[in-house]
Amino acid sequence: MKLVKSLLLGSAAGLIAVGGAQAADLPVKAKAVEYVKICSLYGAGFYYIPGTDTCIKFGGYLRADLLFNTNSDYGIGQGTPGGANNRLDNYYHTRARLDFTIDTRTATEYGVVRTYADTVFSWDTQSVTGSNPSTLIGTPNTSATLGLYHAFIQFAGFTFGRTVSIFDAPWQSYPAGGPDFLPGGSNNVTGVNQVAYTADFGQGITGSVALQDMTTAAGGQTNLWNVSSGTAAGFITGVYGANDWGGTRSPDIVGQVRVDQAWGLFQISAAAHNMHTAYYGATELTGHPDDKWGWAVQGALSIKNIPTGAGDSINLQAVYTDGASRYNFQSLFPQTIFIYGGSGIAYQSIGFAGIADGVFGLGTGIESVKTWGFRGGYTHNWSPNWSSGIYGAYASLRYGNTGKALICANFVAGLAPSAGAAGCNPDFNLAVIGGNVVWTPVKGLAFTADVSYVWLDQKYSGTIVAPANLAVAKPATTYELKDQGNLQMLLRAQRNF
Repeated sequence: MKLVKSLLLGSAAGLIAVGGAQAADLPVKAKAVEYVKICSLYGAGFYYIPGTDTCIKFGGYLRADLLFNTNSDYGIGQGTPGGANNRLDNYYHTRARLDFTIDTRTATEYGVVRTYADTVFSWDTQSVTGSNPSTLIGTPNTSATLGLYHAFIQFAGFTFGRTVSIFDAPWQSYPAGGPDFLPGGSNNVTGVNQVAYTADFGQGITGSVALQDMTTAAGGQTNLWNVSSGTAAGFITGVYGANDWGGTRSPDIVGQVRVDQAWGLFQISAAAHNMHTAYYGATELTGHPDDKWGWAVQGALSIKNIPTGAGDSINLQAVYTDGASRYNFQSLFPQTIFIYGGSGIAYQSIGFAGIADGVFGLGTGIESVKTWGFRGGYTHNWSPNWSSGIYGAYASLRYGNTGKALICANFVAGLAPSAGAAGCNPDFNLAVIGGNVVWTPVKGLAFTADVSYVWLDQKYSGTIVAPANLAVAKPATTYELKDQGNLQMLLRAQRNF
């Protein structure tokens, strides 16, 4: 019996071992691979993020620019060193740029939840600063810049984060392409921090309200001059005093009504802008002016499908501001201007201008600065591969009687003008006109040639005895006060993806 039991147990153990070996040889079912699926809910280019119900789209462009007679990409040709018009001034400028966007959307019971981010990487030609040519604006390895233009969340009609202003026209400051520096309306293409709500009333009619952080120099806050701190050296660069903003007190309050139809669109926008200064002097004991509210209103009109051709368009806008000058002389426009030129009666000529929301002096209140302007453009498509545009802009700035008196007191005291007080008037006008041709040989690839001319119509007259401006190697001598202009050209290659 013992022998029989041993044989049975041995046989069973052998069968178990063989069965285990066979089981080990069987293939194991692999986990399902999660392939990226196309998301057709929000248009072309969206895909589902694997394992989620969120759709994502990547996009952007790569751009190469070559500009002539300017020291910055689409710059106005003024200031340091562009306004010098001497050996420190660049005759050309280059830029390489990568723009990368990320767009996500998720359908929920409250509607679509959207996030959007737009980052920009650029490398620009270096410029000389100061009278020493070895000193550069942007030393090697620091000419690269990183920008965050948009970063926002949209949910149930609300927008939280950084994006364009609801005050802006849809084309920003590019009614038919053109440069960054067109005045005549707002432009926050690089974004502004905000909280906004948009209501859709149907039939293409929407209304929006927003609280916007316009306290940065690159946003909606221009100069608020304490003229008692004005100097002759600052005056000839368009700086009429200390930029004497205090801390933040209120965001800008902005509203917009817009009508979108097949024929185009119409939009009207309004903004309230708080001016809150620091102190008259260095300490609290010197006192301060009371706060004052400025405001701006803008209308925009776009006409599409006009008889000249399919896809042709006309874009127009006009703006008026009182104590909110950035809504006219927009975020990419220089807030102080100086340009040197030739003269037949003095060493050289100079034109300068300063933009401000308001002006005050020792013991005075804030006097707001008033501006108005308009810009427009026409785009024509000659064929699927060729298009052209023409554009123009005009803006005017006016100081009040108190502001002029304060500014001109420093002008007479510091610059010994030949025409005395009669030669002092800080008001000015500025005009831009230009055109472009765009060749699109294949979809997403465009080559652009754009020419623009800027004219500064300043209101000072006579001659002045100016101090040295060593930033642009200008000596202390006599200069004629004169209008100035600048012509520039852009050549661009851009691939959108």
